Amino acid sequence: MADSAQDEGDVRARLLRAWRGEVLAAKVYALIAQRLPDRQAELIRRIAQVEDGHRQRLEARMRELGIVVPDQASVRVGRWLRLPARVAPVDRLLAAREAAEQADVDEVYGHPTGDPVTDRMFQQIREQERSHASSLEKLRHGSKDSFVPAGGFDVAAAPQAQAGVAQARARLDRILARERWHQRGGGWISDAIYGANDGLASVFGIVAGVSGATGGSSFVLTAGLSAAIASALSMGTGAFLASRSEAEVVAANVERERQEIVEHPEDEKEELSLFYQVKGIDEPTADKLAATIAEHPAAMLQALSAEELGVTQAGTRNPAQSALAAGISTGLGAIIPVIPFMFTTGTVAIVAAAIVSLAAHFLVGAAKSLVTLRSWWSSGLEMTLAGVIVGGATYLVGLVLPT
Repeated sequence: MADSAQDEGDVRARLLRAWRGEVLAAKVYALIAQRLPDRQAELIRRIAQVEDGHRQRLEARMRELGIVVPDQASVRVGRWLRLPARVAPVDRLLAAREAAEQADVDEVYGHPTGDPVTDRMFQQIREQERSHASSLEKLRHGSKDSFVPAGGFDVAAAPQAQAGVAQARARLDRILARERWHQRGGGWISDAIYGANDGLASVFGIVAGVSGATGGSSFVLTAGLSAAIASALSMGTGAFLASRSEAEVVAANVERERQEIVEHPEDEKEELSLFYQVKGIDEPTADKLAATIAEHPAAMLQALSAEELGVTQAGTRNPAQSALAAGISTGLGAIIPVIPFMFTTGTVAIVAAAIVSLAAHFLVGAAKSLVTLRSWWSSGLEMTLAGVIVGGATYLVGLVLPT
């Protein structure tokens, strides 16, 4: 009797856990889809629809067993999941969802519950979750036009098709190996986060060193303010020049691609066809698509630029935006260790500067997790430890320096 009650409890717990996972996954996919171009967003939305189908199946089984189905609103996307879904690089988001799908396969659906009907349903959902992970991997690595059926995923293509894709990939790699001038870039959010990181760490080190050398005198304020202003200006101008250089490189690469189309139209048409074949399109259809696009030089340039260079209509980073993000964030981070010395000096100012600086290190480290998708607390503690090392080392250096 006790074993029966325990089995029922396990089935109930597993169904509720699976249900919450499917609801959460659908909500996260919806957030990711908002940031993608139409074609890729459609793929993500179809994955979300399948997750919703899983939820409905789970709810039906829960009702059969007399389990109360919770309100979907009770499953919330936490702040530390919602924010990365809006700002983190999409490829990292897809990698995280891919890992989550694999975890669901192993932990939620991978073990029997003791209820044959539930286990059979779990096995079916498990196969689809595996296909989700595979589809996400394809999307993350560039297979953005993959078709996702409404009822699930069939990623086990015929051996002939797989062989064709492998041959197309090999031929495409040979062509791309001759064109090593491709470059790609990042985003302004990273400029802001890493600017704050750089400004805080560097000026905290200067403040600690001068404090050690002078006992926390008014010289610390002068040195700290000078370092903060210099860091902000340096990072801002550096980000501006880097972004402008990136735009110039992209423009040069696009122009080079334009010349390739003019000078070697057949090779470029074959290259575009191979890109489509790598995505799973059969060779005759891919050749036909490439030939049709080749009739329109502007469309041909846009298609090859997107496939080879990752250059879309969204363009590259705005130099002024990057400069403002990096310069302002660096200045804000750099001024934090200096603030206590605006009001006092001596040991009190040194201790206060250490406290506020290490607290800021933790917050900046936690903010980095929005981009890196690491645990916010581990990222924060790691950054705090780095601050302790930098501040402690420079303070000791300041103690032994002659003044």
